Amino acid sequence: MKIAVTSQNRKTITEHAGKCRKFWVYDIQNQQVVGKELLELPLEQSFHESAQTAGPQASHPLDGTALLIAASAGRGLQARLVQKGIQVAVTTETDPDHAVTAWLKGTLPLVTEPPHDCDSHHGHDHDHHHA
Repeated sequence: MKIAVTSQNRKTITEHAGKCRKFWVYDIQNQQVVGKELLELPLEQSFHESAQTAGPQASHPLDGTALLIAASAGRGLQARLVQKGIQVAVTTETDPDHAVTAWLKGTLPLVTEPPHDCDSHHGHDHDHHHA
């Protein structure tokens, strides 16, 4: 089984899975990590770009991965990956190695709020209409 972790900076789990081009891909056998490699994609192979050019269900270097761990992933991307058989885990954990180990143990801290496709509804003061 393979688990991919978004890591645009190669050190921590990063946000915006759809735009990410660097992934740590872990090879899992018998609930143990037996290998880890960095997958670097060209811009056109990021999930966001490949959906625009090749189509959302076109083959992708991460096809065959069982799980994608990210700090954030939009609803559209999550739906697309599920159709490809890839589960998505959005986590507050920042260390890729710890995240994969925690996932295997069932202790990975997950973000429970539903993903937002944009941030336009946040940070506005709704009490300024009082006369």
